[in-house]
Amino acid sequence: MSPRTTPPFRADHVGSLLRPQPLLDAREQHKQGRLDADGLRAVEDEAIREVVRQQEATGLQTATDGEFRRTSWHMDFIYSLRGVSRTDDMIKVHMKNAAGDNDFTSAALKVDGKLGIDGPIFGDAFQFLQSTVSTGTPKLTIPSPSMVHYRGGPAALDPAVYADEDEFWTDLSAAYADQVREIAALGCTYLQLDDTSLAYLNDPAQRAEITAQGRDADHQHERYIRQINAALAGRPDSLSVTTHMCRGNYRSSWAAEGGYDFVAEALFTQLDVDGFFLEYDDERSGTFEPLRFVPPDKYVVLGLVTSKSPVLEAKDDLKRRIDEAAKYVPLEQLCLSPQCGFSSTVEGNNLTRDEQFAKLALIVEVAAEVWG
Repeated sequence: MSPRTTPPFRADHVGSLLRPQPLLDAREQHKQGRLDADGLRAVEDEAIREVVRQQEATGLQTATDGEFRRTSWHMDFIYSLRGVSRTDDMIKVHMKNAAGDNDFTSAALKVDGKLGIDGPIFGDAFQFLQSTVSTGTPKLTIPSPSMVHYRGGPAALDPAVYADEDEFWTDLSAAYADQVREIAALGCTYLQLDDTSLAYLNDPAQRAEITAQGRDADHQHERYIRQINAALAGRPDSLSVTTHMCRGNYRSSWAAEGGYDFVAEALFTQLDVDGFFLEYDDERSGTFEPLRFVPPDKYVVLGLVTSKSPVLEAKDDLKRRIDEAAKYVPLEQLCLSPQCGFSSTVEGNNLTRDEQFAKLALIVEVAAEVWG
């Protein structure tokens, strides 16, 4: 079977990695005013150099900066959009894991100005990543446009700025189109749009919450797909774009459940990306049957290896599940990855960095044995 030389790769990963203790210590010192911005940047730089070396030593064809400069996978980006402000209100997110509930709160957002960007968001971070990578393709991960809406909803829009929600969507997609164009101009060839909303919408409980807010839960995913496509419409041929979907990832906990059935047909046939990173590490993700809608020109990255537990999967179990998925999508269109990042927020999931890299090494080994 032919090797993959463009993203997504046979052995890939979602993006975020566990922060090393020296970086966590430096962040705390910076928060307390005992370390300035330059000092924190120096610690981040060294941590990123090391984690890139580790990814390349593992045999991965791509490398990220582990999202080491961020507090969360999405809000650092969203707050960098012109026209978006942090508010004093707090959003409570109900999470759960095998042990019970594990809720957390985060700052809310307000769209109180016309949306746009002032230069490529995370542009400097990506250029540093470029300078550190020697064998892999540097990948930038950012939240999808729909996360701005899903996190705040129409209630987050200042009516003095956006009385018409359609105008909000037009400006948001235009801001993202500028981001895509400008990050590609820096030499980025691998961009990933992270999107929990398209997975959450498969959960009847999540759709009920949206309906209770007066929103159209039955068609919201279709609006999201259209707006992502608008953001990607002018991307250069040199830029491969994937999307990652999961049901929440905070300290080994999740927020939503349910297979991909509700969004599958629209998602796989209409979303204009090159590949889909799909969470498939346990029964919460449903069956592989929705993959029957994947067209011949798209790739599916099976998230069969959990990032939520230190237990190392058995190779034969992974291969068996790949065979099951191949009943719906040809093996040539499949790849393998963890189900999510290892540290979607700075706190990280409940495993060690050695256990994290053991899982990444397992993915590389299984991919080599399955696809050559």
